[in-house]
Amino acid sequence: MGCGCRGAKYAGGQGQGFPNLLANNFPSGTLTRMKLHTLLACLFLTTSLAVAADVPRIAPAEAAKLVAEGKAVLVDVREPREWKSSGVAAPAVLLAKSDFDGEQKEWKGFLAKVGDKQVLLYCASGGRSGTIATKLAAQGIKTANVGGFKDWANAGLPVRKVEEEK
Repeated sequence: MGCGCRGAKYAGGQGQGFPNLLANNFPSGTLTRMKLHTLLACLFLTTSLAVAADVPRIAPAEAAKLVAEGKAVLVDVREPREWKSSGVAAPAVLLAKSDFDGEQKEWKGFLAKVGDKQVLLYCASGGRSGTIATKLAAQGIKTANVGGFKDWANAGLPVRKVEEEK
């Protein structure tokens, strides 16, 4: 049946289909720019959602279980001042996001040694850890976002103090 656009009479002309109606009633190039902007926006959103979908978010209790079983490594990606002020998850490796975004002095060695274990990341709220998890997943590293340190602590999982800044 269709939408009835083909052969319908519009103010823009007789018997033209909807695409021709649009093309004939917009200034030259406007429709092309509109289509391009819409297409780019759709591609960006689709790609963002697809990448985000590749990185699962798991509960702290599940993360603790995977670490205890030797299947995963837990990484705190917050900054040293945050580690010192609030403490960290007891089994966490401390690797700051600033190092990940910079020269990766500590991250490179860690990633070389992690092997086939899953890399579980957390930060203060889950934002920074999600960003790094997405980048690691793009490199083919199996990863997950555990969320924020408060989620770990509120789950009653073990924490430890950090005395010295790295």
